[in-house]
Amino acid sequence: MNMPFAAIFDWDGVIVDSSSAHERSWQLLAAEEKRPLPEGHFKQGFGRKNEFIVPHILRWTTPGDTAEIARISARKEALYREIVERTSLAPLPGVRELLTELRREKIPCAVGSSTHRANIDLGARLLGLDGFFNGIVTSENVRRGKPAPDVFLQAAASVGCAPGCGVVFEDALAGIEAGLAGGFKVIAVATTNAESVLTPTGAHRVVHRLTAVNAQTLRELMDTGR
Repeated sequence: MNMPFAAIFDWDGVIVDSSSAHERSWQLLAAEEKRPLPEGHFKQGFGRKNEFIVPHILRWTTPGDTAEIARISARKEALYREIVERTSLAPLPGVRELLTELRREKIPCAVGSSTHRANIDLGARLLGLDGFFNGIVTSENVRRGKPAPDVFLQAAASVGCAPGCGVVFEDALAGIEAGLAGGFKVIAVATTNAESVLTPTGAHRVVHRLTAVNAQTLRELMDTGR
């Protein structure tokens, strides 16, 4: 393939195993706020911005109460970082090896995530992943969250690639939908959802872990779509 393309990674559930810390941070926040957590809220929120989760899934505010949503969101992410700082965070299998190979092959890598930039900066520092990503676009940078494609389109642009010119790595259904909506090739990773759930999404490839992916996988997807 002659034209440049990018590898664009979601963060939580693709790069890092952070689900337990995120779930615990919602629990701590609910206790602080003395508010209930609806059954199934955590899975429903996979891939979504807090600006959607708080009013539409938790129903703790009205959608128009932007100041209160921002306050709740900031506190939730602060709790998440406190948990990560005092416990641990692990890269998912194959992450470091794949990023190392892509850097060697001069395939630009970017992050397109619904989480906050401070979470990514902390995770990258703790895991020694600083320097692998040529661009990072997060929830703070886009008005529309996943399943809108905005975060991936901006991530591609941040590394000098045309809209849709790249491979998106996602674990969440909303993120897969966003990648496809942006015209990207999508590799679905079965970390938070089973392969049987991911297969009908229309993702171009479904893998158990990133150990099943290398630079040639991406080139084949960009060349042939398979």
